[in-house]
This record gives sequence, C-alpha cells and structure tokens, in this order.
Amino acid sequence: MNSKPTDIRVIGSDLYFLPIKTRVPLKFGSETLTEVTCARVRVWVEAQPGRTAEGWGETPLSVQWVWPSQLPHDERGQTLKEFCRLVGEDFTQFDVAGHPFEISHLFQEQVLPSSLRHLNQERSGREPMPWLAALVCFSAFDLALQDAYGQIHRCPVFETFNAQFMSRDLASYLTPDSPDVSFAGKYPQDYLLPQRRDRLTAWHLVGGLDPLEPSELTSPSPDDGYPLLLKDWIQTDGLKCLKVKLRGTDSTWDYERLLKLGQIGLIHGVEWFSADFNCTVQAPEYVVDILDRLQREHPHIYRQVLYVEQPFPYDLENHRIDVHGLSARKKLFLDESAHNWQCVRLGRELGWTGVALKTCKTLTGALLSACWGKAHGLSLMVQDLTNPMLAQIPHLLLAAHLDTLMGVETNCMQFYPEASRPEAKVHPGIYQRRNGQVDLSSVGGPGFGYRLSEIRRSLPAPAARY
Repeated sequence: MNSKPTDIRVIGSDLYFLPIKTRVPLKFGSETLTEVTCARVRVWVEAQPGRTAEGWGETPLSVQWVWPSQLPHDERGQTLKEFCRLVGEDFTQFDVAGHPFEISHLFQEQVLPSSLRHLNQERSGREPMPWLAALVCFSAFDLALQDAYGQIHRCPVFETFNAQFMSRDLASYLTPDSPDVSFAGKYPQDYLLPQRRDRLTAWHLVGGLDPLEPSELTSPSPDDGYPLLLKDWIQTDGLKCLKVKLRGTDSTWDYERLLKLGQIGLIHGVEWFSADFNCTVQAPEYVVDILDRLQREHPHIYRQVLYVEQPFPYDLENHRIDVHGLSARKKLFLDESAHNWQCVRLGRELGWTGVALKTCKTLTGALLSACWGKAHGLSLMVQDLTNPMLAQIPHLLLAAHLDTLMGVETNCMQFYPEASRPEAKVHPGIYQRRNGQVDLSSVGGPGFGYRLSEIRRSLPAPAARY
C-alpha cells in the first residue's frame, strides 16, 4: 500500500464498559432486551512527524441482536466483553500505517477472523460466537480510529474519504457485477451526498411489547415523563414513520399487529411504515401472504408500507432463498445479512433490493456496502442498534451523508433516554425528535464532532488498557 504523509498508526487504546438499562423492554425476534452494555473505546494514534491525537468510538453490545441463541444472556454478554478485550490487544499491536479505512479493512481481513477463531477454540464444546458479534465488538475501535484521524488532521471524518487522504481507490476493495459499473478512480466520497444534511426524518421503532392501547399498559409503568402509548409518541415527536417489529413465526399475530399499527398511525398523521421480522421467517410465502392479504383488505395501509426488512436467516450462504417474488411487491432490505459488500452482492443475486447500513458493523464496512449497493441500484437505509450516548453521533452522521430511502431509524430516546443526558445537553437535537426529525446542526468540528470537552460524563476506570 502506498504511503501518504497523512497516514497514521495506532499506538494505544483504552476500553470501557458502560452498562445501562432500558426504561421499557424492547422485544424483537424471539428475545427481549432490558439492558445493554456499551463498549466505549479511546484510541491513540501517531502521524509524522511525531504528532499524536486521540479518538473515541462506542457501540452497544446488543447481545440479543448480535448473537440470537438459547444460551444464557449472561454467558453471551461476558463472551462479547472478553472478545472486546482480545480485539483491543490485537488491534493495538497491528503495526500498519494508513488511512483508518485502509487500516480497519486490513484488520478485518487479516486479523479479526483469527481473533474470533482463537476465542471460539477457547470455548471448545460451547456454541461459537458468530461473525456478526465479532464485527460489533470491533466497530467501537473502528469508529475511534476514524475519529482520531479527523482529530489529528483537524477535519470532519466524512471529508477524508477521498484521494487526498486515501492511498487506494474503491477498485482495490470492490468488484462490480455489471459492465456498466467501475470503481476505478473512485472513492467513498463519490457516493456520498455533496453536502451533509442537518435534519433527517426519524423512524420510530415499535417493539413487540410496546403498548398500543391503555389496556396493554403493564403495572407498574414507568412514570418518567416520557410517552407510553404509541399515539402519544406520535403526537409528542410529530412522527411520520413507524418501523414495526414482527414475530415471523405467527402470521395471524403479525398481520393483526401490522394492521393495528397502520390504523393508529394513519389516524395520527403517520405517512410510512416498515416491517422488520429479524431473521425469523423461513420461506418468502409467509411474508407474501401477509402483504397480499393487507393489499386486498386494507389497500390504503398496504400502499404506505415502504419496505420490508430482513425476514430470513442472516446466513445467506447457507440459506440461499430466492426472494424475487417478495421484492416485486415491496422493497426488501438486507440487515443482519449485510456483513460486508460480498453479502450485499449475493443478496442482490437472490432478489434483495436494498441494504440497511449500521455503524455497529464498522463504518468502514458500511461505506463499502453503501458504495457497492448504490453503484448497482440498491436502495439504502441507515438502521439503529438503539444507539445511546456517543454511539448515536456517527450513526446519524452516516445517514446524513447518504441518499437514504427515507431518513434514519433512531430510537435511543424511546428505550434509554436518560442514559444520554450528558450528551443531550450539548446536542439536544439528536437525542430527541421534533416534527418527526432529528437535528444534527450542533455536531461540528474535527473527527465526528462530538465536542467531548463540553460533555460532562464521568467514565469508570478502563476495563483494559493497551
């Protein structure tokens, strides 16, 4: 890899674990989330001639999403933490200089798989931790590295994805599937918007346990000043878009849930819906039957379903389900399946028409998938992992720089709003939704524009230092 005077290398890192609890349970797939530990990482980097800087990244280690399993939650959670420690050591010892995009990509190709193999060998006889979980653990380091690069060069992260800073173009990473597509001489910035958007339409998540009627309220319900019923969220936040979590194993419940939400939403001014099955459906006919019934019986609601998200098992290699019949009805987005751009390419062959991007699978990987998908006509969305605190900022910035189908999913304000109180004092517009939007205008400056010196958050002692 050719060197540039702007190249950096990692010289140290800190790892912190920040546990938080949800104000109400979040049900998706077959599991329920009531608490999460966020991995927060500080990375120190060095550039010539001997200049140093630090950067920060954070990711919620959402056990139920990254590792659906019958194993006890605590065992999976402790394994994720153990892997974060292992990755931190391996990453700090990874003696490669370059742009963060280049360093992160090489690490994911050359080191992360062996780190995961080492962990799973240590767990011999136990269910192995999946690759998706490995990506999520590494993503905090990936984000911190990107932030540090912006800090050392005094520029925003998203202004560095070009030939001025990067040594290799996208043809070094991506292979086109069409003779009309070429990545030669192109960089991620060529697939970003010319100017960042400061206001984004916000998608509100409706979990499987969220109450829709007063009779569904549990006792005791939280008395914390935040809405409890869906209609109250819609009215308070001016919501226009609802993402509906469904079971994927009970077609009657799923249909009735989608119908009920559609009826409530349309009464209160909601314009769009999406349906998320979280990998629980085994055959396209399950979703097709629900959509066709909705079109027959309630065509006005069917028209407002903008897209369907990840109904099928996320291992595309072992579940090569042809989904052309489903995607002919509604846009069909890869989420858990979109580990990398190669998975996106396979998904396109099978009939998927969109890709949901997440910073928790690394910003580097999300950008590669976005570039490949956009070049091949796929729709893009940026989806949430219920990102609180610092994790919310790169998440929203990714959406703000991409031509997404419709805004961004953001729901930390629903499930743990108090966790982000110190950050919200500096960035009020990104931890609340007003008029159906989030407002990023407070985010600015080098790196991810966290403005950390203004955020009054006390951190625990590092769980590990490298």
